[in-house]
Amino acid sequence: MGLLDRFYKNVGIDLGTANSLVYLPGKGIVVNEPTLVAVNVRTNQILAIGHDAKKMLDRTPSHISLIKPLMAGVISDFETTEEILKYFLNKASEGSLISRYRLAAISVPTNLTEVERKSVEDAVVSAGVSKVLLVEEPIAAAVGARLPVEEATANMVIDIGGGTSEIAIISVGGTVISKSLKVAGQRFNDDIVRFVREEFKLLIGEPTAEELKITIGSAVALDEKMEMLARGRDMVTGLPKEVTVRGTQIRAAINRSLKALADEIKIVIEESPPELVGDILNRGIHLSGGGSMLKGLDKYIEKEITVKTSVVDDPLTCVVRGLGIIIENLPKYAPILSNQQKPKSVNI
Repeated sequence: MGLLDRFYKNVGIDLGTANSLVYLPGKGIVVNEPTLVAVNVRTNQILAIGHDAKKMLDRTPSHISLIKPLMAGVISDFETTEEILKYFLNKASEGSLISRYRLAAISVPTNLTEVERKSVEDAVVSAGVSKVLLVEEPIAAAVGARLPVEEATANMVIDIGGGTSEIAIISVGGTVISKSLKVAGQRFNDDIVRFVREEFKLLIGEPTAEELKITIGSAVALDEKMEMLARGRDMVTGLPKEVTVRGTQIRAAINRSLKALADEIKIVIEESPPELVGDILNRGIHLSGGGSMLKGLDKYIEKEITVKTSVVDDPLTCVVRGLGIIIENLPKYAPILSNQQKPKSVNI
């Protein structure tokens, strides 16, 4: 171990629209918190970040604003992103005498422009990191799932996050074809809020929609009948109201978005070289990201695409684990990282 290694650390950062995770070599995942900041708009003071900020979601007075600094994986508020990165990196080095970071591997969507990539780099450097390595989310997910990304065979990965879903086919250490679309966890939540408003004339917030999605939501019909109470404001009387929402209704609410996701997967496969399509039929499709935890999503995609589909182990942490593997084995993955620029991609 060199002198620099004693005083500087490498770090993996999965900066997501909904959640952010930080990985330290030798320690594993040390931070897993919502990408959310509570700000006092009168004083411009940050009041809370992460879990503490999420507790305030849809419960704040007018002078407190809840900011999501990333929209669909793209930085929409640079200063807030810088502050949230500083907070997470400081939290990651708690209890350690060493708090300087030499290199950060950070995940990014495949469709980022050069300006957007530069914005991510600048935010990480401003947070106190010397060098930044951008890793496309499907590549990180494939590495985290221990797929043979270096081999001449197709590895089809669909990373369904909070803001975007990344669909990619990876072979010989590079992305052959990819698509990034804004159909992911946040879209499902919006669908549920809209459905409950139209069906029950009830206004609910994002936390309630998220709870409905996780508790009773599914992509396919389940054996057991599931239902849950949802509380909100009656649009007619303006008073508090409670209704019973069934799992079949949540499935109906998100059906259009699920169909859009399946259609884009078909397009990616249709545009792929025939040999790789044969590999996909043989090896299957791998789902990662928090959105892939929707009950029955793998079965839904398998039915629509007619290709075996499976969810990777611990899909929520798959990308950050991939980043951790990369920073712990940089010489091995250097050729892959140099191959990830400018794959054939289409923005949705």
